[in-house]
Amino acid sequence: MFYIRMDGELNFAPWEEEMKRINVLKGLLASTAMIAVAESAVAQDWGSFEGVTIEAKLIGGEQYEGLYARIADWEAATGAKVDIISKKSHFEIDKEIKSDMAAGTTSWCVGSNHSSFAPQYEGLYVDLNELVPAETIAEFVEGNINASTVGGELLMLPRAQFDVSVLYYLKSNYEDADKAAAFKAEYGYDLAVPDTWEQVKDQAMFFADPPNFYGTQYAGKDEAIVGRFYEMVVAEGGNYLDENKKPIFNSDAGQRALQWFVDLYTAKAVPAGTTSYVWDDLGQGFASGTVALNLDWPGWAGFFNDPESSKAAGNVGVAVQPMGSVTRTGWSGHHGFSVTSDCANKEAAASLVMFLTSEESQLAESAGGSLPTRTAVWEANVAAAKAGDDAFRAESLAAFAEGAKYAFAVPPIPEWGESTNLVFPELQAAIVGDKTVKEALDDAAAAVDELMQESGYY
Repeated sequence: MFYIRMDGELNFAPWEEEMKRINVLKGLLASTAMIAVAESAVAQDWGSFEGVTIEAKLIGGEQYEGLYARIADWEAATGAKVDIISKKSHFEIDKEIKSDMAAGTTSWCVGSNHSSFAPQYEGLYVDLNELVPAETIAEFVEGNINASTVGGELLMLPRAQFDVSVLYYLKSNYEDADKAAAFKAEYGYDLAVPDTWEQVKDQAMFFADPPNFYGTQYAGKDEAIVGRFYEMVVAEGGNYLDENKKPIFNSDAGQRALQWFVDLYTAKAVPAGTTSYVWDDLGQGFASGTVALNLDWPGWAGFFNDPESSKAAGNVGVAVQPMGSVTRTGWSGHHGFSVTSDCANKEAAASLVMFLTSEESQLAESAGGSLPTRTAVWEANVAAAKAGDDAFRAESLAAFAEGAKYAFAVPPIPEWGESTNLVFPELQAAIVGDKTVKEALDDAAAAVDELMQESGYY
């Protein structure tokens, strides 16, 4: 488990001291949109790589694209060029990378990576401890660096995409006296922003008016549904694997967790297509203004409250993720960039990775709502929100700061991704009613048990 915490608490360095160091006080206090002034204030030598072309495979999607506009600045500073040869969702990038590894075609240089996926790519990426100065590594949140390290090797540098999900909601639903009265009459308690997953289920069913409006939604395939199920199992007091790596999610806690997804689908409180949804589908769904409650990542915050991209803008509230029977959900991880072992110019590739994860890049990327992985940038964002007049940004950061206290990663094993490919069809089968909850979980656990045995864990 890792948190964005300093000295055991969310204690932030004095704002004045931080701004003396990066010399951008006026811009940050005015607005997080003014963060770009840091680029000129903190010049850095990225090296000279005239004539070098770095091929990169990067994650694509609404919340990730803004950072890539800065690549032109690195090209101008170094004389090198970047050729983005693939840009897809991380699930698709993962499949492509594994295909490259099998075919021996890994001479491209920079790849998007994720703390949940990194243990799978044995031998693909270099140890960045050999290419990145120790003082640079020390500027990142220690927990993020630890989660980026596999077998003692630092396999990626974290970008400003630390992920733990909190609850976005439409505020207007809690400002309607008639709805409040009707809800209390039906469920016996006051209508308020939900603090438990049982309350989320009640409210999602109450608010739903399909096909025009839905109470909530969830990602329903690939690792996405397994990750959501995993965190619900933990919130119910269970776990995915035991200390010997044996699957234990087909427990009472696992059955309660999966039943939550089934009940919402059966009640038509979620869209019929939710079993095919992944992250972009959820983001666009909530931004359409037709979903009441949405557990989602920090990178969507700015998008949801931007009137140019979201019909929900101005009506979005943000709260800490709800409780299960035992604790709050908190599946987390972070994105980053890695350098391949077969790259012909590792120094240039490492320079690009350091640029994309630099203080200036993280200031710019986190301005859109994502959470940084550098200590100074986290401090600057919180202080700027407190000092400025962006109430939504301050509310979002406060919710994610609280949510980060409950963050936990997936099991740090190479087989995590492969196991999710075995589990998600079984979860889907239960959700759509093809199997009972117990049948689906028992079948999934049997498949993962076989995988773990084949991998030599027991």
